[in-house]
Amino acid sequence: MTTLDRAKSWLEQDPDPETRAELEALIPAAEGGDAAAMDALRDRFDTRLTFGTAGLRGELGAGSNRMNRVLVAQAATGFARWLLERDEAPSTEPPSVVIGYDGRVNSDVFARDSAELMAGAGVRVVLLPRALPTPVLAFAVRHLGMSAGVMVTASHNPPRDNGYKVYLGGRDGGSQIVAPTDEAIHQAILAVAETSVVGELPRSTDYALADESVVDAYVDRTAALVTRTAESPVIDPVRFVYTAMHGVGWEVARRTFAAAGLGEPTVVAEQIEPDGTFPTVAFPNPEEPGAMDLSFATARAADAELIIANDPDADRLAVAIPDPSTPEGWRRLSGNEVGALLGWRAAERLQREERQAKFAASLVSSPALAAVAGAYGVSYSDTLTGFKWISRVGGLAYGYEEALGYLVDPEKVRDKDGISAAVDLLALAGELKAAGRTLAEHQRNFDERFGAFASAQVSLRVTDLSRIGAIMAALRDNPPNEIGGVRVSQVDDFSGGFGVFPPSDILRFWMHGGARVIVRPSGTEPKVKVYIDASSDQGSVDERRAAAQAEVAALEAGMRQLIV
Repeated sequence: MTTLDRAKSWLEQDPDPETRAELEALIPAAEGGDAAAMDALRDRFDTRLTFGTAGLRGELGAGSNRMNRVLVAQAATGFARWLLERDEAPSTEPPSVVIGYDGRVNSDVFARDSAELMAGAGVRVVLLPRALPTPVLAFAVRHLGMSAGVMVTASHNPPRDNGYKVYLGGRDGGSQIVAPTDEAIHQAILAVAETSVVGELPRSTDYALADESVVDAYVDRTAALVTRTAESPVIDPVRFVYTAMHGVGWEVARRTFAAAGLGEPTVVAEQIEPDGTFPTVAFPNPEEPGAMDLSFATARAADAELIIANDPDADRLAVAIPDPSTPEGWRRLSGNEVGALLGWRAAERLQREERQAKFAASLVSSPALAAVAGAYGVSYSDTLTGFKWISRVGGLAYGYEEALGYLVDPEKVRDKDGISAAVDLLALAGELKAAGRTLAEHQRNFDERFGAFASAQVSLRVTDLSRIGAIMAALRDNPPNEIGGVRVSQVDDFSGGFGVFPPSDILRFWMHGGARVIVRPSGTEPKVKVYIDASSDQGSVDERRAAAQAEVAALEAGMRQLIV
């Protein structure tokens, strides 16, 4: 079948006026010899968004290589059929799925299409009552005892993206899917795409709408993270600013902060309500340059002591603290910095409760958490990137990844949770304030006790996806002997599997002196990502920080020369 044939076939079954209009303009133009129109059709139809361990994620638009109602219908039906055939489904009851959605363009449409199609296929369906954070959906899978969960979100991706994220209950405990389940679901979706017409797929409105008790239970459980102990009997709530980054976090976060006794924040008014166009940011990701500028301005005006930011689906947390040395007067803490502080807090909690448990972090995250675990006698594991791996570590008490993801209550949610993490961080800040200290001072105490850890990241976005493979192949086939003037002492290639890790497109360079550089393709965006870490435990805190940062800076400059 030619590209034009595929486009015409797609048009015939597309129920969305907007994406139909795209094809109704492109197809005649391409047939008339318009090369740009033909290229646009090829980009849409000569490949397909692959259902992987991150589910589906892509740009909105018509075609098999875009997020749209046809693709979602095929995905929902294929996933439903896979659930019905799964050996874990009880023979006397149909499998069940809870579906949630955020505030992105078409998230509600995709969620309702999924509910109707999965119900029509014979799955018991519960739809969350409105746009809600991803952690609420992840919580609902376990709380309601469902076979699976679907969250329609593209998290912090660019504004025109959307996605489809899948969780499994039962023996998977509410975690995201991993291989080989992703491939099995992908094949079920392809079978629907190849043999069915969307308009002829059975639909049903016989699905349940979840009531507020699910949200109430999430709020109550999350607020319960804040406890008063003999060591920290007092929390003096800090003055803080909150931004939802045009996402869906505010309603649930506000209720949870109040229930936990953490006070009412000053909000970034321009970003507090859901808006799928994300008008004030180029990328709705707190890590991106400029994304938190409005938060800094609001904090200066409010004389705040802390900034808390969630990404649009509120599964990530960004934190900023006052810093007079910066032009803005504020400094955003890196994911590694927040991860280390919350890890230290979790270790103290375990010690206080005399409880044995495990910590875990993705292998591209800072070694700082392993240092904390070692000091407290806590078992520690590195995992592949993504909370689908972190959440599956047995006996987990705390896990994090450097991309602003933290799991502070694994028995409640088996995924990163930006609201729970915000509550834990705000409680820490309030305890420190009651003791006359700040988070900045607490960081210095961390560096004095565990050593100073510095990190950096190089992120190369590409338009030609073949460049990613070429970069990885060049580094793999001809690894450097030195990076930024620092000698490479060992290279770990994960492509054939490495230790407990399955085959993965990851390279890790160990440097003389103990620093490391890790290179991998992004799992959700067209990027090559480089993670650089170094540490020092020699001299004063300032000397330790300077030494670690100097080595990271040298390695960063060296990697930019290698891959850019």
